[in-house]
Amino acid sequence: MEVRIERLDHYGRGITHINNKICFVENTLENEICKIKILNEKNKFIEAKTETIKEKSSDRIEEECPYSNICGGCFLNHMTYKKENEFKENKIKNIIEKYTSISPSKVTKIKYKERDYYRNKITLHGNSVLGYKKEKTNEIVKIDKCLIANKTINKIIDLIKDEKEIEEIVIKTSNDENNIMISITGKTNKLNELLEIANVLRINNEYKTKEKTIINQIGNKKYYEGLDSFFQINKDLTKELYDEIVNYIKDKKYKNVLDLYCGTGTIGIYLSDYVEKIIGVDNNKSNIEDANNNKKLNNCNNIEFICNKVENVINIFKDIELIVVDPPRKGLDDKTRNYLKTINPKSIIYVSCDPITLARDLNILNETYEVKTITPFNMFPRSYHCESVAVLERK
Repeated sequence: MEVRIERLDHYGRGITHINNKICFVENTLENEICKIKILNEKNKFIEAKTETIKEKSSDRIEEECPYSNICGGCFLNHMTYKKENEFKENKIKNIIEKYTSISPSKVTKIKYKERDYYRNKITLHGNSVLGYKKEKTNEIVKIDKCLIANKTINKIIDLIKDEKEIEEIVIKTSNDENNIMISITGKTNKLNELLEIANVLRINNEYKTKEKTIINQIGNKKYYEGLDSFFQINKDLTKELYDEIVNYIKDKKYKNVLDLYCGTGTIGIYLSDYVEKIIGVDNNKSNIEDANNNKKLNNCNNIEFICNKVENVINIFKDIELIVVDPPRKGLDDKTRNYLKTINPKSIIYVSCDPITLARDLNILNETYEVKTITPFNMFPRSYHCESVAVLERK
């Protein structure tokens, strides 16, 4: 049948209606006229695919990736980058308007960098071919090149793309691409070639190199990074996100700062020049080990780290003036959220990777805190994901 796409949902899917039932159509844009085929009909919604597009949007581009609509990683390949950034900014505004009492005018202009070659880490899976898992399946799509992986990673993909016995390979680089880490599960016929280029090489949990970490840099701070360390994957935009926080706090002269879900200490250490004391909390032992090493690497004497779940220790803190939270996708748990209000800092900075849980948490915190700004960051171009930095001040 033929339909007109009314708008896009938060995942970038086109929305139309068939017999008063909502229908999701992938790979479409607003106002396009499409011939579609219904794939799945449920009680409340329909899923369909595009057969042909009879009237194209001016925001549509030819898809540059040969794996578009196959590997499922980049949902927005068919959209201009200008439209993608507009879509993500409006997505944050719509979610804030729908799920909170906060004005969507608090959402500022989205920040972004290059659309391609931005990732400093990828994971490929193997089963006679090497590639990405097709969305919602275990089927592997063979990859010869990835538009969103940086150029150094793509050179390594080219080297190992025909390997048959690699079960999984993780490739990470420093942001400047001068240092490389590789972890392989399975067998490789390229051991010597990989040893020539990798600073860190691990095969089946056995290190083949003397070094087990590399040094990555963000602004004027350096960080040890291991194969299992968490590190922001956008090599270009991470500094701007951290600078967003610095620009807010640098003249405030906060004495005591709490950095929750601190990971390897990257944000806390980045802020350490502007505050008197920071305490970082994370429940991952490896993260805290890295954080303490990063503290020494940067001669950072005003920060300490606690290895524990945030909800287990949140009630011990007093006299905190600023709290920075960077939680996982599920957002803040009830106890942590309530204790943020009990601790009653002057300011809270919330770094979010999921706008739905951000909206939920901000709506509750908004009882005692005013949301000053919510700044979207397009950390994951070509996907529907978007990060945000929210600044809250005590009312």
